[in-house]
Amino acid sequence: MGANSSDTVVPTLARLQPLAALGADSLRGLAPHCHRERVTRNLDPFQLRDWQGQVVYLVKGELKLEFDDGAIQVIVGGWGDALFPIGRGRLVPVATKAITDVEMLRFDEDLVDIMMTWDQIAASGQQVAEGEAANWRTMSGMFTVQSLTQGVFASMPPANIERLLGRFQRIPVKRSQQIIRQGDPGDYYYLIERGRCTVTREVAGARVELAELRAGDSFGEEALVADTVRNATVAMRTDGVLLRLDKADFMELLREPLLQRLSPTEAQQRIAAGAQWIDVRFPAEYKCDGLAGAINVPVNEIRQAAAGLDPSREYIVYCQTGRRSSAAAFLLSQRSLHAHLLEGGLKALLASGTSTSNKGLT
Repeated sequence: MGANSSDTVVPTLARLQPLAALGADSLRGLAPHCHRERVTRNLDPFQLRDWQGQVVYLVKGELKLEFDDGAIQVIVGGWGDALFPIGRGRLVPVATKAITDVEMLRFDEDLVDIMMTWDQIAASGQQVAEGEAANWRTMSGMFTVQSLTQGVFASMPPANIERLLGRFQRIPVKRSQQIIRQGDPGDYYYLIERGRCTVTREVAGARVELAELRAGDSFGEEALVADTVRNATVAMRTDGVLLRLDKADFMELLREPLLQRLSPTEAQQRIAAGAQWIDVRFPAEYKCDGLAGAINVPVNEIRQAAAGLDPSREYIVYCQTGRRSSAAAFLLSQRSLHAHLLEGGLKALLASGTSTSNKGLT
């Protein structure tokens, strides 16, 4: 559904159960993921389409439901039992028939469940910095539908949600304020709730602008995951609000659940089954002893390169020891790519005796 239809469908979603429990911001985020289906009279909507794994509502028209005990019920779009999903609870028909032309809305079942999970757990009233309530519905930049269903938050165990909200600090920031500086040690992970940032790097004495970040984007994770210094400077381009998580909490609640580690033996098995090696070291290192079949994407280029990788393919990321590759695997996983980390890097692979011929020697 387009942006205009998303705006108009929100009042309808606010009447449906259990969606009505979500806040207005969540419903606006959910609306673009709503699919509208129209079925003409005398047809069975559930015979026409495969709606397995979908949450389906009747919003217009009249639909006859037939049950296995012979009972018949007619529901009217937007009223009474039609406010609940068809095929749930009391509404599990063996056959349906459109008495009039009907209009139905459907959502991916997992998507709805994720939204409801976050909403229920986050409503516990945890407190963040300066006594502000940890109300995830107000954190529009952080808790978009996309961020909850893809990447770092999608992989986080539900048990961590309440703890995560309780440990974020909300930080008001001003235009031109420097948030992190190249060369400093990593201390915090940041999410932009409101505003824009500029990412720059000093290269051979020159200041190079790398990217502009907006609401919903994150930064600062590379130095934390790899346990190294900041490789760029981030400053505010506008006034805004950031959500900040300290290093220990980031490692416990976000990094570890997202990193999928493979032993050398497991990695070789995945490669044999069609996975792709990614060497995230410098080109000179890759040229010296990169693994056969590997592609070279240095860790400092991984954000830009991620868009060109195949989301249907499995990737196994490595470096010399696992330090740089852990950062790269985290960044790729945040972008919903199937990325795994070779535990211990090339050193562990060579020590295990399972290494394939390397690029430099073939």
